[in-house]
Amino acid sequence: MNCISRTIAPAACVFLSGSLFSQEKPASLTGWIYEDASGRSVAARVYIESEDGTFYFAEPADANGKAVTYEKKRKDSVEMHTCLSEHPFSAKLPPGTYKITAERGHEFLPATTEVTLKAGGTAEIELRLKRWIHMAERGWFSGETHVHRKIEELEVVMEAEDLNVAFPLTAWVTDSKKAPVPFLPEKEKSDPPIARILNVGFNRIVWPLNTEYEIFTVDGKRHTQGAFFVLNHQKPFTQTVPPVGPVFEEARIQGAAIDLDKHNWPWTMMLPVVAEGNHLLFELSNNHIWRTKFAFTEWYPEHKPTYMNIPGSQSYDEEGWVDFGFQSYYALLNCGFKIRPTAGTASGVHPVPLGFGRVYVKQEGGDLDFEEWFDGLKSGRSFVTTGPMLSITFSEFQPGSEISEEESDDLDETIEVVGRIESAHEIEKIEIVVNGEILPVETGGPIGSQAPHSAFVRESVELEGESWVALRVYCRTPEGRIRFAHTAPVWVEVEDGKPLLPSLLQAKYLQDRMAGEIQRNKDVLPEEAIAEFEKAFDFYRDLVEKALEARKNANNN
Repeated sequence: MNCISRTIAPAACVFLSGSLFSQEKPASLTGWIYEDASGRSVAARVYIESEDGTFYFAEPADANGKAVTYEKKRKDSVEMHTCLSEHPFSAKLPPGTYKITAERGHEFLPATTEVTLKAGGTAEIELRLKRWIHMAERGWFSGETHVHRKIEELEVVMEAEDLNVAFPLTAWVTDSKKAPVPFLPEKEKSDPPIARILNVGFNRIVWPLNTEYEIFTVDGKRHTQGAFFVLNHQKPFTQTVPPVGPVFEEARIQGAAIDLDKHNWPWTMMLPVVAEGNHLLFELSNNHIWRTKFAFTEWYPEHKPTYMNIPGSQSYDEEGWVDFGFQSYYALLNCGFKIRPTAGTASGVHPVPLGFGRVYVKQEGGDLDFEEWFDGLKSGRSFVTTGPMLSITFSEFQPGSEISEEESDDLDETIEVVGRIESAHEIEKIEIVVNGEILPVETGGPIGSQAPHSAFVRESVELEGESWVALRVYCRTPEGRIRFAHTAPVWVEVEDGKPLLPSLLQAKYLQDRMAGEIQRNKDVLPEEAIAEFEKAFDFYRDLVEKALEARKNANNN
C-alpha cells in the first residue's frame, strides 16, 4: 500500500501522467477558484485533462499556496488530480486544448471550463463553485473511516474535499504472527501517533490513532481472512489475529469502534457474533466505489448468494456490488445486530478522492465537536452518501434511534417517515426499507431548495412486530452512473408483535458461509480461531431453526 501522492512546493515542477513536453515552448496557465455566492477563494480538487486524455497536475502560483497531487490507476480506472489550498494555481502545459474541472466534496456543483493554449502563450481562468446545500448549517458534519492518506497532507486535502472528520489508518498488519506496526508511507520506521484530536482547519478534525487488521498470511502461508479497522483507540494495539476476540475486547476497553470493511471478506460474517458488546460499523459505501470507473468486478463472487438476485454469476457491475452490500447489511440487521453504517474509500491506495463515499453525522448545533460526532457515528445519527443529501426523521426520531412504544405515544404500530432529499443529480428512486423489504416511494415534484433536484417524503409505514426501518435513495448522473444515500436504521419495538428474525434464506446463507469457512480454515487456523467460526455457525444455525419455526407457524395460520 504505497501512497505516491506528493505535496508540491511552489517552485516544484508539474508532474505529468503522460510523456514529457514536446519540443514546442510550453504555455502558462494561471487559475483562481471562488465560491460563487460569496466570491471568496476556496480550496478544491482540480483536474487538468488534454483532448487525448492525458492528465496534468497544477502547482501553487502563490508563495503561501499548497498542493497535494494524487495519481492512482487500477486497470482502466484512473484518478489523477491536485488538491489545492485557497490560493491561485498554475501549470506549464504543451500547446493544445484542455478541460479544467474544479470540485469540492458533494455540497458544491463542479465548475468546468475549456481553454486552448498556444506555444509560449499565457491564459488565465476563473472557476466558480456553486454551493447547492450547506449541511453543517443544519448540524450535519461529514467524515470518512477508511483513509490511507498521510497525516501531513490532510490539512490541504480535507479542506479541498470539504470533509470534516478523517480517521487515517496509521497502523497496519497483514500477517497473523505479527502485531500492527505504524503504517506511514513516507517513512520506513516511525513511532505511532499520539492519541489526540488534530485540528487541521476550521471544523476539520483528524483522529490519528486507528489500526487496520488485514490478514493475508497465516502461519507463514498465504491464507486470506479479510480486514477490519479499529477506530479512535487510545493506545497502540499489540494483539495478533486470528483469533479476533482479544482485539475486540481491547477495543471495548479503549472505547473504540470496529469498522467491518467489506461485506464479502471470508471472515466478515463471523465478526459480528464474536464482537458482541462492541460498537460495530458497516461500510455501505466501501473502497470499491469510486468517482472513476468501477473496477473490482470479481471480488469473491462465490459469496454472492442466488437469493439476492444480483445479475452476473461470477462478476458484479457497480450497481450489483452496491446491492450486494446493502442486502448483506440487511441480513445482519435481521439477525439482531445493531450495526451502524459508515463509509470509506481507502483514498491513498485506490483511485478515488478522499471522502467520495462519506458518512454524515447529526449534531445538536454549533461547530464540530469530535466527541459528540464520534458518539453520533457509533449511535447511528447518520446517513451514508456518494452524493445525495438526506434530512429524514422517523416518527420525529433521528436515524439510529431505538424506539419503544413507551417512548412514542404516537407510534401505534406505525412509523412516519418524513423529510427532504436533495441532490446534484436526478433522483431516480426513493425507497423505505423495513426489515430488508423494499417499499417504493413516489418521488413527487421538487421542493423549495437550491439543490438541482429535490423531493419531500411523508410516508406512514405499518409494522407487524419488532422492526428496523431506513430510507435509501438512488440518483443517476448524466453519464449513467449511480449515486446513492442511505440512512442508518431506527429500531422499533412493537408490543406483542412478532420478533425480528432473518428470512430462512438469509439465515441459511450465513450458516453456510460459516460452514465453508470452518472447512477452509480447519487445518490452518489455531483452535481458538476455529472456535470463533464455530460460535458463529451455532448462532446462525439457531436462527435457521427459528426461521423454520416462524415459517411453519405462518403456514399454519
